[in-house]
Amino acid sequence: MSARRIFTRPARLAAIAQPPYLPVFDLTQGLAGIKAALLALSLDNFKLLVSDNLYVLSYLRSLVVAVVSTSILLLIGYPIAYGMARLPKRWQGVAMMLVIVPFWTSFLIRIYAWINILQHDGLLNKILLALHLVSTPVVWLSTDSAMYLGIVYSYLPFMILPLYATLAKMDPALLEAAADLGASPRRAFWLVTFPLSLPGVGAGALLCFIPIVGEFVIPDLLAGSNSMMIGQTLWLEFFTNKDWPVASAAALVLLVLLVAPLLCYDRLQRRQLEEAR
Repeated sequence: MSARRIFTRPARLAAIAQPPYLPVFDLTQGLAGIKAALLALSLDNFKLLVSDNLYVLSYLRSLVVAVVSTSILLLIGYPIAYGMARLPKRWQGVAMMLVIVPFWTSFLIRIYAWINILQHDGLLNKILLALHLVSTPVVWLSTDSAMYLGIVYSYLPFMILPLYATLAKMDPALLEAAADLGASPRRAFWLVTFPLSLPGVGAGALLCFIPIVGEFVIPDLLAGSNSMMIGQTLWLEFFTNKDWPVASAAALVLLVLLVAPLLCYDRLQRRQLEEAR
């Protein structure tokens, strides 16, 4: 696909991204320059994003991966944050430190470490063979499973921290009151704890969902090359095809997609504050 786009792209577009670079908006020309720049504006690049399956599938895959990854992160992160909030005060700091420790190591180094673990003769296959759980090495690397594993590992602290901050501020007297009214621990959790933790759920989900949509490093290093996320497609257009107009249009559409959930979350927060008053 990349080779096809390189050789079939119109020469005018290809020249834009080739040195020497020429300004498309020159203030020294005054009003004439502004008028010429406005007349040169076109929606052709946005139309290409809709007509070319490469971009449509990239956006869809990015959204699917982000939704699935965020769901997995919530399922894993919520019990961890809940357990941290219920620990004695002297142990909560230790638990917080254990969550933050991965940030002390470079993100790229941690992803390369997973490559060594998941490769054909990596640590994971050696352990499975030693335990006689498999007879031949399993293919882990360059699969969606490896990609999801890398994403969940990398973004788990971003889910745990806001959840912990919300759960730790809850008044234990609320659960005691629910128990006095006859609510079982499970019923008290769903009727009291979980609704009060929804702001933390929303914050953690946004902190994970937004960067995952535009993720480039993890899919590029751990996932297969059958289908690309939008971050990989942007890299291809910027640095391989050097089609800057199309790449800029794709980045702008991605920005709009990411602003939408932020606006929805902000609206929900304002509504909750108004109801609390």
